[in-house]
Amino acid sequence: MGKIPPSFRSAISTSMATKPSSLATINPPSAAAKPLHFPKKPARFSRKTHDPNSLESPSPSPSVPPQLQSPFTSPDLSDAKKLFSSVVAASKSPLDARLHNALLQSYAAVAATVHDSISLLNHMVKASPCFSPDRSTYHVLLSQSCKTPGDSLSPVHQVLNLMINRGVAPNQATADVAVRSLCSSGREDEAIELIRELSSKHSPPDTYTYNFVVKHLCKNRALGTAYNFIDEMRDSLGVKPDLVTYTILIDNVCNTKNLREVTRLVSVLSEEGFKPDCFVYNTIMKGYCMLSRGSEAVGVYKKMKEEGVEPDLVTYNTLIFGLSKSGRVKDARKYLDIMVEAGHFPDAVTYTSLMNGMCREGDALGALRLLEEMEAKGCSPNSCTYNTLLHGLCKSRLLEKGIELYQMMKSSDMKLETAAYATFVRSLCRDGRVAEAYEVFDYAVESKSLTDVSAYTALESSLKWLKKAREQGLAV
Repeated sequence: MGKIPPSFRSAISTSMATKPSSLATINPPSAAAKPLHFPKKPARFSRKTHDPNSLESPSPSPSVPPQLQSPFTSPDLSDAKKLFSSVVAASKSPLDARLHNALLQSYAAVAATVHDSISLLNHMVKASPCFSPDRSTYHVLLSQSCKTPGDSLSPVHQVLNLMINRGVAPNQATADVAVRSLCSSGREDEAIELIRELSSKHSPPDTYTYNFVVKHLCKNRALGTAYNFIDEMRDSLGVKPDLVTYTILIDNVCNTKNLREVTRLVSVLSEEGFKPDCFVYNTIMKGYCMLSRGSEAVGVYKKMKEEGVEPDLVTYNTLIFGLSKSGRVKDARKYLDIMVEAGHFPDAVTYTSLMNGMCREGDALGALRLLEEMEAKGCSPNSCTYNTLLHGLCKSRLLEKGIELYQMMKSSDMKLETAAYATFVRSLCRDGRVAEAYEVFDYAVESKSLTDVSAYTALESSLKWLKKAREQGLAV
């Protein structure tokens, strides 16, 4: 990013549960949009696997020739068999299992039915005797069967029976592949039904699958549905929620701004013998910040310290964001110093949150001073930082400084955010600089910062205001 131009510097210098009922169904309010500059959450609820029992559908091996990674474009089974036979005939050495699985996966992506994919697998075994299907092979078919349209599990049962008949018993990885595939197709009810069936015949789901379902239900269904699933799993299968489960629930409830339910869930979590970790506290703090309740966010921070949980960078960024948003910029600045003393280096999110709060208070020049401090300490501002400042400068009637900042953004190919763009264009029109407003419009469209409609709507609104102001003698 470019440094602050000299004109800027001169301007600055001058001025979860013991009883099933503990997870009672509730009707939470609708979810609210996330704040623009809110720090990103750590990716806590995902995992990657690379073994033959991988929970994800197997991907082609790096050793697979590019031309064979996706060779099937037609669902025609006879063509697929001929193509595979030609690959075997042309190979100077036996094909390994990963290549067989990659070819099967390629055909499964275009096959009309699971039955056709099974037929191709049988042909593979016959045409290539050295190939012995493993669990990953059947997981390819299982994933396809779960994505078959309809509400019947018959295709899934067909693949599971095939596995069992060939000596490969379904395990927890198998359940995970099926459940994730069903949920990705919007078939949550069938996923839960399959969990019941596999649990009774083989084994209950592992914690990864269990928490995936909870998170998916929280995202796509009413919270009560997730509570019912948790109760059923505990009562029927003895599978209890863990700390991750409660964190998922707390995060979902925080997003709905239902902090009373958050408090109840934290109590349930404690009753179950779990101690909230830094992630849980950060999640709760985020909920207060979304409501601009800085005092409560500080209370969560103090509670963390009392419980011996050490705050991390996300904690401080969240707290600074919440205090800045609620108009307590001075307090937010104090925590900036505290986080440095604790060994955490402020990043672009930290500084942008503070700048946002300063601009809200009308102290855009103070935000520019902070930008200079930020760069001096080796922290590079990002697009969000500049958009925040551009919006603040225009709001404070510092248009010339806003134009200079815009030129810096343009030279760095930064995109304009909707609020900053609309405020900037409005300020230019208010100052009678219509030609420059059109130039900003062109840049917003060319850089794909906004859609053509959104960019033009903001410009049109400003031009209409200018026309009306001129008619009333309020502008020249």
